[in-house]
Amino acid sequence: MPRIALVTCRPGPEVAEDQDLPGLVRALEEAGAEASAEVWDDDAVDWAGFDLVVIRSTWDYSWRSAEFTAWAERCGTLTRLANPADVVRWNSDKRYLGELAAAGVPVVDTRYIAAGDPLDLPDDHEYVVKPTSGAGARFAARYTPDEHDTAVRHLRRMHAEGFTAMVQPYLRGIETSGERALQYVGGNLLHASRKGPVLAPGTPYDQRKVAHPGLTDWTPALEEAAVARKAMASVPGRPELLYARVDLVDGDDGRPRVMELELVEPNLFLWLHPESVPRVVEEILKAAVR
Repeated sequence: MPRIALVTCRPGPEVAEDQDLPGLVRALEEAGAEASAEVWDDDAVDWAGFDLVVIRSTWDYSWRSAEFTAWAERCGTLTRLANPADVVRWNSDKRYLGELAAAGVPVVDTRYIAAGDPLDLPDDHEYVVKPTSGAGARFAARYTPDEHDTAVRHLRRMHAEGFTAMVQPYLRGIETSGERALQYVGGNLLHASRKGPVLAPGTPYDQRKVAHPGLTDWTPALEEAAVARKAMASVPGRPELLYARVDLVDGDDGRPRVMELELVEPNLFLWLHPESVPRVVEEILKAAVR
């Protein structure tokens, strides 16, 4: 009987509830595993006692990125970790978008502003500012050129808290075609979903947002699936990924671009796609006995 840990975080006012976790633990137990939900920073957990540790909803990791990646590396020396620690380290900083772009993956145009860099912001189009380490639209906001001073204060706040900022054009296609999330397990498409725009005009960067507004089922087009596969194939070292989520939006040309490649703790929205639970369980069990 394999022992499997599904890793989550402590509840808190800024942490969403993982609706998938109880059902996934139960489904694994019904399939013959000994499964439990464990908190990543709980020092009492004996990670070496598990055959597989699966990162699922560590949704506070972006606020403590260095601590979390150190935990992943330590855990990976004790047992099998999914996804692997080197993937966690690479994917926890969204500067990976630059590497994907260099590999020929169509991504949202992104510029990075670290502390000490000139605070140059667009003066001819609407844009989004957010941290390179972030989740759930935390510290993200959209601005028009005449909101320059507000955006600069946003940048300075992020720099003061140790974050590097990323600046992207606001792609208006998201208001009509939405943001599509293609979820993969064991390297194969599991299901897909679509949501509406998260960032409303004038919403302060430090105001909590609804991370997945209007989430619905989605059937991806062939081009969307091709872009997603290319993104996953461009991960350095081409590691074996237990799970992945590729978030796509349409560029001004109407073609899909990668907004994020989620390999650390993507919400799989199993509550929306309950028919996918058996496949997730199957792939977790296969990974536990390798």
